[in-house]
Amino acid sequence: MQHIELFYPLLATPQKVIITMHQKPDGDAMGSALGLCHFLQSLGHQATVISPTNWADFLNWMPGVGNVIDYDSHREKATALAKEADLLFCLDFNILHRTKHMEHLLTQLSCIKILIDHHQQPQEEAFTYGISDTSKSSTCEMVYDFIIGSGYGSKLDLNMATCLYTGIMTDTGSFRFPATTASVHRIVAHFKDLGLNHTVIHENIYDSFLENRLRFMGHCLLNRLEVLYEYNTAIMSIPKADLLRFDIRTGDTEGLVNYLLSIQGIRFGAIVIDRDEERKWSFRSKGGFDVNQFARNHFEGGGHKNAAGGRSSDNLESTTRKFKQVLQQYEAQLQ
Repeated sequence: MQHIELFYPLLATPQKVIITMHQKPDGDAMGSALGLCHFLQSLGHQATVISPTNWADFLNWMPGVGNVIDYDSHREKATALAKEADLLFCLDFNILHRTKHMEHLLTQLSCIKILIDHHQQPQEEAFTYGISDTSKSSTCEMVYDFIIGSGYGSKLDLNMATCLYTGIMTDTGSFRFPATTASVHRIVAHFKDLGLNHTVIHENIYDSFLENRLRFMGHCLLNRLEVLYEYNTAIMSIPKADLLRFDIRTGDTEGLVNYLLSIQGIRFGAIVIDRDEERKWSFRSKGGFDVNQFARNHFEGGGHKNAAGGRSSDNLESTTRKFKQVLQQYEAQLQ
């Protein structure tokens, strides 16, 4: 994988571009993809965003989201566009299997592939150009750097700023997490100078859920929360019956795992949710406990040091039991 700076000259010639991200895209994945799409279109490129799956309703207000193609729902159209592409941008993931059913298609494409991502241990051989920087707060911060570094910073407009701010804000926990550097705040100041209304974005992301989600969260906190004080760990195991009872949709479980770390003394929080084909894990930690390594070692996942995900083909009871057994190995680290 060649460094991203070597790619910049290719921006001068308009081309057919596909931009994609990981399955079930969050604010950073969708924000970086749309922000980059607006930028490339401003340069004359024919750019299209393809999401591997559907996404949360709370992202549907974002500029340009109405043109995003859901691969799962429109495979024939998405595949045809991808096969015609000259360039493929892969954002907010660094291993092709994070695109779920799109993995085979992306692997087969012969076009130039560009990676922009901030997760650990990238699949470098899969990309022609790229940058992987785990010190960055978000992929949206990296897309901003890409735009500025390319020499086309004057193209930044309010639509780009709105999309990129969304990902920076959500991936930093509203600027709470350690990755919120001084440069992050300088980027936000630039966006404000462009006319960004940050209040509206926060309301669209955090204040647009239905009543059923709040009742679901209350139910989980009351009935599914287990605190393992001997390991300074809290866990929730959520059966599919709960998802059906409260009509939970994509994005409705977003942020639930963070509540576990609000308990005094808890350093490790984990939630496992029973999905149709697999059990999905979310891990969060405080301080030095590395949930990326934990997820990679035990639950076929990965991510960041303090925020990661995983999966299991075992049933809910079995994967929860495995988690508790594995946890014993980390007792000293969690004290």
